Amino acid sequence: MTPQQLVNSNDEIITEVDIDNLVIEDDTPVDNFQSEKQQRLLVEPLYSSQVLPTPFLAAANVGLFYKPKTEPIVPDNLLSLGVQVSGDLTQKRNRSYFVWELGKLPEVCIEIVSNDEGNELTLSQKAQREGKKVCKKDIYSQIPINYYVVFDPLEQIQDKANMDGALLRVWKLSKNRYVEITPSTGIRDVGKSIWLDEVGLGLTLWSGRFEEQLTRTWLRWCESDSQVVPTGAEAAEFQRQQAEFQRQQAEFQRQQAEFQRQQAEFQRQQAEFQRQQAELANHRAEQLAAQLIALGINPD
Repeated sequence: MTPQQLVNSNDEIITEVDIDNLVIEDDTPVDNFQSEKQQRLLVEPLYSSQVLPTPFLAAANVGLFYKPKTEPIVPDNLLSLGVQVSGDLTQKRNRSYFVWELGKLPEVCIEIVSNDEGNELTLSQKAQREGKKVCKKDIYSQIPINYYVVFDPLEQIQDKANMDGALLRVWKLSKNRYVEITPSTGIRDVGKSIWLDEVGLGLTLWSGRFEEQLTRTWLRWCESDSQVVPTGAEAAEFQRQQAEFQRQQAEFQRQQAEFQRQQAEFQRQQAEFQRQQAELANHRAEQLAAQLIALGINPD
């Protein structure tokens, strides 16, 4: 499928889609600081670290328009490999993820739970009263999105029908349905990770500080050794620490060289002192021998 082409339900190629009446920006704010920080933590490191081949698109809270005349779904985070958004954001068609414009679906969609009404895995009572029929998981499987990720950092949907005690669960599309690839108990422990083969990255739970003094548990991208993909600030701090270590190492080597120079100078002075002592002893012996000879005594 190429940009501006989409196959409809009758297998016809759609080459033009009228998006003039589509609402792509509703100015709805992010619901809490935790979600806002978490969304950025899943986007910025991918660009600053360059762990993925370019082009790719990582975005937060952007509408995913997967069918014409169908309401979009807005994942908290999405990752799509091999696509590049046009730099001209004055054009409406470049400001959201229109599948028929970008030519493919994202590989990963992530939902970060902030309350019990997000419909990530089951429909809330409010959603049922509003007449909704399917939860987000079902929508993502129908789109279809290859990987669906749910992270519940504030433990808002921990009942058995949802996360069942886990903080992280990941599903992969298999034969038109989702199969969970995290363990049956999900992931709850910091340091545990799950690898996404078709992305070339993993996801892991990480405990640490991000833009604040409090230590929290975060969802982060990781490499095959489970090391998190660093943010730009973390990479800069690592380079600063590495430079400081090299400076300290150079200073230690300088001090060590100075110590060795001083030690060599001490040994030289000690040898000079011993030489002078030997000369003095020899001079005194010669004086004593001369005095003995003057007295008629054989110095031997």
